[in-house]
Amino acid sequence: MPTFPSRRLALITGAALVLLTGCGSSSNSGSGGSDGSTSQSPASSSAVTVVASTNVYGDIAKQIGAGKVDVTSIISDPAQDPHSYEASTQNQLALSKAKVVIENGGGYDDFVDRMLKSSRSSAEVINAVKVSGRTAPKGGELNEHVWYDVPTVAKLADRIAAALGKADPDDAAAFTGNAESFKAKLEPLETKEAQIKKDHEGEAVAITEPVPLYMLDACGLVNKTPEAFSEAIEEGDDVSPKTLQATLGLFTGKQVKALVYNEQTSGPQTEKAEAAAKAAGIPVVPVTETLPKGEDYLGWMTANVDALASALGK
Repeated sequence: MPTFPSRRLALITGAALVLLTGCGSSSNSGSGGSDGSTSQSPASSSAVTVVASTNVYGDIAKQIGAGKVDVTSIISDPAQDPHSYEASTQNQLALSKAKVVIENGGGYDDFVDRMLKSSRSSAEVINAVKVSGRTAPKGGELNEHVWYDVPTVAKLADRIAAALGKADPDDAAAFTGNAESFKAKLEPLETKEAQIKKDHEGEAVAITEPVPLYMLDACGLVNKTPEAFSEAIEEGDDVSPKTLQATLGLFTGKQVKALVYNEQTSGPQTEKAEAAAKAAGIPVVPVTETLPKGEDYLGWMTANVDALASALGK
């Protein structure tokens, strides 16, 4: 897969904006479309309509809402890079009908805010980055990939339950109970991360993008990747020869225990890193930004943590 352009420039094009402001009709938001959006739960006249920017948040909403929500995830194709997503008129139609909207925020999915403004939506908007309370480090940039941060997902579950309860007061207690059950299922995941930290705290790893950093931090691991490398990959920019050589040296010099690799934004430079890691016998742990087909959040994130533990060994 080729390297994708910057998320801040390519999330929505001028042409898409023209389409959005002129939107008048589209197919039912509960149907799959060429843009990859899908409804993840059965439509019902009494269901709370929810739109999520990605299927990660869509799945969490579905688990908390159970059969009382109609969830549409704008980005649901595991082959689609969210950074380069171009919104459609079908997306705007879905948003115009939503009672609750879940976005990541932090510059990750700005197309949602653009469409909400254009459609004059009255939906309650949940911004995962704001819910997380995470801020940019001094002199640095915010890592917006907060769905890899389990405590944030627990907070988000409560926030979603509250929003659904506001939209459907009769079922508020059920939503709260579902959120509590969901959070209980997150606890074994945190236990696994804590065990990795106990066994491997301070060990060095490399990444291709900042996507898994919250998970790596929770596991007590140290990211040794040159910041210029991961930033360039995330923004779709070329990596300088000097930075690329420094990154490859992590593997040829066996300075790291694993490479955690974002499969959804691969390109020639990340493929060189992957090849160098494999040639040096360093395990490669693939991760993604959205749910693989047929997975739910808990199973997906558990598999990520288990794969990391396996790569690090005992």
